[in-house]
Amino acid sequence: MTAAGQRDAGPYDPHDGRGRCEWAGSAPDYVAYHDEEWGNPLRGVAAMYERLSLEAFQSGLSWIVILRKRPAFREAFAGFDPERVARFGDDDRARLLADAGIVRNRLKIDAAIGNARAVLDLDTPLDELLWSFAPDPAGRTRPATLADVPAVTPESTAMAKELKRRGLRFVGPTTCYALMQATGLVDDHVAHCWRADGA
Repeated sequence: MTAAGQRDAGPYDPHDGRGRCEWAGSAPDYVAYHDEEWGNPLRGVAAMYERLSLEAFQSGLSWIVILRKRPAFREAFAGFDPERVARFGDDDRARLLADAGIVRNRLKIDAAIGNARAVLDLDTPLDELLWSFAPDPAGRTRPATLADVPAVTPESTAMAKELKRRGLRFVGPTTCYALMQATGLVDDHVAHCWRADGA
């Protein structure tokens, strides 16, 4: 979930006094996601395939929609086990398109299934491939405000190009940067956020 574009709710939560990234204060779901997940380093093929899939489903929508539907997505996509999703056929596609609990977009559903197959064809584990695009944190400056957070970087552009070369879809540079933020490849918690500097 790219922080850019979310409503500026102010830097401090009136309930607990903690400073947070501005996008995190617009709903309790966002607060929990920000405090417990966003920006935490994530490893594991299934975990990264899930996040990649959800970021693709989020394209053109608000992240809160995906966040609230995540349990239904996990059930519908067999816990985002790439080996199981790669075996999905026409009956599964029909089931997914009829499932009101998820985002019923045929192109995104087909991409999630195709991406599972592409993940299995990789010559290196998906998480290792994605982490190979993480920039050196020593060379980065923590964003002072939401306005300083980019939507695309050279690393996310390179990641998108490589993933597309390997047969993955719905993995543009903006989606890839959102993935990098969400899974800790970059730390974009703003300076006043209590999560900054690993707090």
